[in-house]
Amino acid sequence: MNNIQPSRREFLASASSLALAGAASAQSRPPNILFILADDLGYGDLGCYGQKRIQTPNVDRLAAEGVKFTQAYSGSTVCAPSRCTLMSGKHTGHCATRGNRHPEIPLPISDPSIAEVLKRAGYRTAHYGKWGLGGPETTSTPTERGFDEFFGFLNHQHAHQAYPDYLWEGRVETMLPKNWFYRKQQYVPDMFTDRTLKFIDQPSDKPFFVYLSYTVPHADNELPGIEVPDQGPYAKESWPEIEKNFAASITRMDSGIGRILDLLKSKKLDQNTLVIFTSDNGPHKEGGHSPEFFGSRGALRGVKRDLYEGGIRVPAVARWPDRVKPGTSSDAPWAFWDVLPTLAEVAGLKAPGGIDGGSFLRALEGQGQLSHAPFYWEFHEGGFQQAVREGDWKLVRQLPKLQLELFNLRDDLSETQNVANKHPDIVARLSALMRTARVESQWWPTA
Repeated sequence: MNNIQPSRREFLASASSLALAGAASAQSRPPNILFILADDLGYGDLGCYGQKRIQTPNVDRLAAEGVKFTQAYSGSTVCAPSRCTLMSGKHTGHCATRGNRHPEIPLPISDPSIAEVLKRAGYRTAHYGKWGLGGPETTSTPTERGFDEFFGFLNHQHAHQAYPDYLWEGRVETMLPKNWFYRKQQYVPDMFTDRTLKFIDQPSDKPFFVYLSYTVPHADNELPGIEVPDQGPYAKESWPEIEKNFAASITRMDSGIGRILDLLKSKKLDQNTLVIFTSDNGPHKEGGHSPEFFGSRGALRGVKRDLYEGGIRVPAVARWPDRVKPGTSSDAPWAFWDVLPTLAEVAGLKAPGGIDGGSFLRALEGQGQLSHAPFYWEFHEGGFQQAVREGDWKLVRQLPKLQLELFNLRDDLSETQNVANKHPDIVARLSALMRTARVESQWWPTA
């Protein structure tokens, strides 16, 4: 878990030679990559993970035609740090953003983003949706961090709105006058789908990388509530209005994903396109929504803002017909900081040094996975909280008591039996990992 920091100059200086080496070793053009991120979608919110009432046929189709991961983890239990671990390949003991406070903290210039890495292999890149890793006054907007195109929210607080007055196009504010004066005619998740379709449909001899980060089913904490153009198939249900909207927002997102999958097929791109769908953290209980109503956490304990499994274990499915066997399931554990080195390997490149993640490409292809370094999370709302997982053992320091709790996830997935008193040696080892897995940060003090 050491954090050796190579300079950005060293990283960029090696780009040409690595790109040539990657091109020489590849038998064909690298695959297209579409990474789709939901916002606050729980482990139990999809049909392929046991959901019975919310319709998600297109994500379920991805699972049926690819691999479903049962032990995938987000980078954090809230959005901004989770996205930071995704882009940087560093967990929350090392990355710059470790909580939702300080929303303007940029992704450090010394941390190459996924997009910057993939551009070395000739990818054209686009990000549509929520960024959350630096505002317009920083050097950390998407178009400055490797994305050719960006359309969406820079700030995660701005992203609470389903019908905003404006969005960012690169570094320029783009007005949405059809939403002015409460008219609500431009639903931004649909706009993100449309932009993705347009980008994929552009003629090009280069592979593409699209990072599509929907803002669904996040609540608008200022309303409060969840806004959606209509309640779709749930309009006549005898459910609370907030739950109809919650379900409708997920199904509408799923329909947008279906449109993208159809376009990939019609353009004969689907065979050599890796599509990954996951969520940035566990289910929320905001805006009047109850995570119990649909069983959003599944059998897991905890929700968003918890470091129990329900706050950080997320649904994750992937389809890549050229390389991934359909209808498979993998219990190989991985976390968001593993995505960068995985996509680098997919593109035929080496990942930058000084990161915490390792590639899970072997697990993606159904070949098993090499042993994983211990997983580490920290969180800074209401008190300094930590979790570490090594093998089947997980140690948690969680509010409200902030005492050390030890769970064996193989025997106790729901984390109901704290066995710390029975295994002091394991507690000692994992608590030592908690101390050594992190570096201090001026923005995220431990006291």
